[in-house]
Amino acid sequence: MKRISILPLFLILSLLSNAQIYNDYIGTGHSEGVIVSSSSQESDDDLTINGAGHGKDLAGASRFMSHAALGANLEELIYVDSIGFEAWLEEQFDLPATSYSATLEAIDAIYYDYYIQLGLDPDLYEVTTEHFRYAWSHVVQTESDVLRHRVALALSEILVVSSDSDLFQRGYGLASYYDMLSENAFGNYRDLLYDVTLHPVMGFYLSHFNNPRANPITNTEPDENYAREIMQLFTIGLYELNLDGSRKIDNEGQHIPTYDNDDIQELAKVFTGLGMTDWVDDNIPQDPSFGVPFFFVDPTLPMTMYPFFHEPGQKIILDDYTIPAGQSGLEDIEDAIDILFNHPNVGPFISNLLIKRLVKSNPTPEYVERVATVFNDNGSGVRGDLKAVVQAILMDIEARDCDWINHPSNGKLKEPIQRYTQFVRGLRAETNAEWFWHRGFAFEYLTDQFPLHSPTVFNFFLPDYQPNSEIADANLTAPEFQIFNSSTSAGYLNWTYYMALLDFYNEVPEQQFDALGILEDYKAYLFIPDLEDINTDANAVVDYLDMVLVHGNMSQETRDIISASSAPLVDFPEFLLKMAFYLTMVSPDFAVMK
Repeated sequence: MKRISILPLFLILSLLSNAQIYNDYIGTGHSEGVIVSSSSQESDDDLTINGAGHGKDLAGASRFMSHAALGANLEELIYVDSIGFEAWLEEQFDLPATSYSATLEAIDAIYYDYYIQLGLDPDLYEVTTEHFRYAWSHVVQTESDVLRHRVALALSEILVVSSDSDLFQRGYGLASYYDMLSENAFGNYRDLLYDVTLHPVMGFYLSHFNNPRANPITNTEPDENYAREIMQLFTIGLYELNLDGSRKIDNEGQHIPTYDNDDIQELAKVFTGLGMTDWVDDNIPQDPSFGVPFFFVDPTLPMTMYPFFHEPGQKIILDDYTIPAGQSGLEDIEDAIDILFNHPNVGPFISNLLIKRLVKSNPTPEYVERVATVFNDNGSGVRGDLKAVVQAILMDIEARDCDWINHPSNGKLKEPIQRYTQFVRGLRAETNAEWFWHRGFAFEYLTDQFPLHSPTVFNFFLPDYQPNSEIADANLTAPEFQIFNSSTSAGYLNWTYYMALLDFYNEVPEQQFDALGILEDYKAYLFIPDLEDINTDANAVVDYLDMVLVHGNMSQETRDIISASSAPLVDFPEFLLKMAFYLTMVSPDFAVMK
């Protein structure tokens, strides 16, 4: 590995009378009329000012990618640093979305063949969340649209559905839902809300699938579940907000609720009449109809409106907004989503949640306000432009300015799934097979997390969770600590031991693959060409891991521990690397993102 040292430069700058004067900075192209003198006899002074000799900031690139991706190797960090963050963002925005459903379909075909080879009954074969997890793991470990993967994961923890339900058996439905999040990641939040509302997986999870209008004979009313959660969790929250995310106060010093029970009941009427669009089995001869159980329904097609089962009449919600009588059911839904989407709370509410998922647990009110302002207007009069919002979050001074690194309120605990993906992407996990077979059941058991498997609609952790500690004493939040406890902390240590020391990067179906004699072909291994020349130098290995996994933030104490523990293994380079991997991944420097 080449080491780059930065020599001190003592610059004497002389601006000529006819030179262009820049008030923002001097150098990297702002060079007219500038003369440079340097104490170094080895440097080309001109390169300092014209930009060609601009030094690399790989630590800055690594920090940026910790916010914008689910892991990055050294080659990717060098590339991001070379073209700049904004140019990289534009490249990512232009990449097409990788299809989780298409990946699942290919994996399904392979897995089905294995299933038949094992002599199992084909009539009992199902595509479940296990198959979706194979597809998810393969995509995030191999595909290049990494910013989209990161934003889709964030959205999946806001607009929550979970396979910790009867959705466990609907692998294609889960992949379709995740595709919808991914495809809308840089679109408009209003369109995303509409697609989420009509997706049958959300319809089943929050029970507005087959939700009929009121029936006085049976004394039943429309189900209120989705009506409540689309307000509380997906749009406006519980209390009225200022643009900076702080709660508004009434004349009596009380927080102002955004909605009440009447609003829930009225909005529930809107989300009635939605049912199946087609059968899951093409051979079923009957026409689609309202009330068919979800198990028989194609979970990838948007729900269809059945007018007879939709609640007629006007609906009045949120400050007396009226959805008029006489409209179709889908027109009622369009109006309701417009009312919610245009509520002033949505900008600060969603901006705050996305900042917490992507960058830090405690954004300042000013940070929230800057991003919410972009949500409200992207500069071209468009509200809800997620592309502009994501760019504003990632390029904000609180995300990029190094002065924030050691601020007491800065940073966030990395989610367990992000620690895993950063390890396998950053250290280039590979496999002899075409696919990464990681189903994540052991990982989820040990860490309490795997995408689309939260225990409730409130996600794996609440956005304002405060652990009983100095964090709560300082009135700070730390959402990810809600699943960090005595069990999961030990579980993560065990999983890291499996990954770093036992080559257990994938969790493959061992029993089935062993029976076919192909298990070894489907295990993953690490491919790190960058370490070939330094794998007997503990300090150099630590430098590398600091850059790729810890973003240049490894403390001297952690460095000393890893170097001292790895150095005695100098004659066994493979074990030296594994020890360094393990100790890095269990260090607080790796676990906490700054």
